[in-house]
Amino acid sequence: MNCRACVILFGLVTSVVAQQAQTEQDEYTQYELLAPETASFKITYEVTATTPGAKAFWNPIRKGSVASDEAVFDMMTGAPLKFEQVNGATAKEHGLADADVGSDYIEVHLARAVPPDGGQARIRIVKTYKDPQSYRRDGDAIVFDRPLGIRRNAIVLPTGFQLLECNVPSQILCDSEGRIRVSFMHQGPGPAALVLKAKAGAQTGDAAKPRPLSDKPGWEPPPMQAATERERLTERAHQDREIVYFLQSPESHRFALYHDYTESREGTDKYLNVVRSGSTVAEPSGKILDTGERLKAEVLTGARLTEARIDPGEEKIAPDQQVVVFRFPAVKGGQSLRLRMTETYIAPESYRLDGDELVFDRSFGRPRNAVVLPRGWYLTASSIPAVITQTPDGLTRLEYVNGRPDAIGVLIRAKRIAKTTTR
Repeated sequence: MNCRACVILFGLVTSVVAQQAQTEQDEYTQYELLAPETASFKITYEVTATTPGAKAFWNPIRKGSVASDEAVFDMMTGAPLKFEQVNGATAKEHGLADADVGSDYIEVHLARAVPPDGGQARIRIVKTYKDPQSYRRDGDAIVFDRPLGIRRNAIVLPTGFQLLECNVPSQILCDSEGRIRVSFMHQGPGPAALVLKAKAGAQTGDAAKPRPLSDKPGWEPPPMQAATERERLTERAHQDREIVYFLQSPESHRFALYHDYTESREGTDKYLNVVRSGSTVAEPSGKILDTGERLKAEVLTGARLTEARIDPGEEKIAPDQQVVVFRFPAVKGGQSLRLRMTETYIAPESYRLDGDELVFDRSFGRPRNAVVLPRGWYLTASSIPAVITQTPDGLTRLEYVNGRPDAIGVLIRAKRIAKTTTR
């Protein structure tokens, strides 16, 4: 191949890479309503860029809003990132294939290229919007009326304001300063058409600050006893743990899974996954999604855990119970790591055949869970409402979003797809 052909080929490859569609996940937005007369609110937007190899990320500025006081941070290190505000034509020229030429964008220069094979780049974008249509006075009340396309959101009322109305089912919390926080996870199609109304009347200063939450469980006796007060009054929408189960042949009782979570506790260098009773684990592996670095993983028993002087914290582990230990570099102050842990389980009681029906019976304690049926099976029952989709390779996927602070008991049944003949 001559040099001219090499240059042309290189240009074509570069063009293809530059024009691949931008992908993202794990979006979360916090809106802090500022003084009502400003018609302004501060937005903190957390998002994970997932386009393999991407070195930039574009965040659109909503039409009708005026943005100011922008800042962008890398969530792995906490360091600020370089960015510019560009128009749609420039964003398209720089690599955003589907850019709206009538919109403006915050163009973020990522700290590192997104790693391949499921890698991520987590960023936090802070900005202030002035938008009188979304945030306005209504007599002696304030109204925040805004369709929210992001699935996980929180709205923080101004100091001294009490909540009157909210049309989207939400968790109501109180922050450390006594401001009311409205938080929700939206699973329905389309944006959440949020309308929130509040007015002055809440306490301010030290009187507004909540008392410390207790670690005592709910008053009801087992098995109805609820989680602790602290667990029940922790914001569910901001929790970013996610588990995806991939069911294998039901005769094998096996399913693979991956579990994503963010570790931000300074000095933490390991994660202990305690295997549920009645299950055994195999093939553990893991990686840091921010960098692609592989984790060391080993399976120990409770007894060996004690011998190794590994502290399981408050977790009670039987001597013969399996524990998967994932090790990673100690987290530095002000930084965090996004981890993915992959395992295969054999769980005859949880996953089995009942006659000719597949049965998957498992409690989910995380906010976001998904189950992918094995090839050749179709869904006949799901005890908990789920969003049903087809994966790119034609498998049925069920997605469960649990905005409650307790676990949900998911029971799934499926049958074999009938063989069809063509004439």
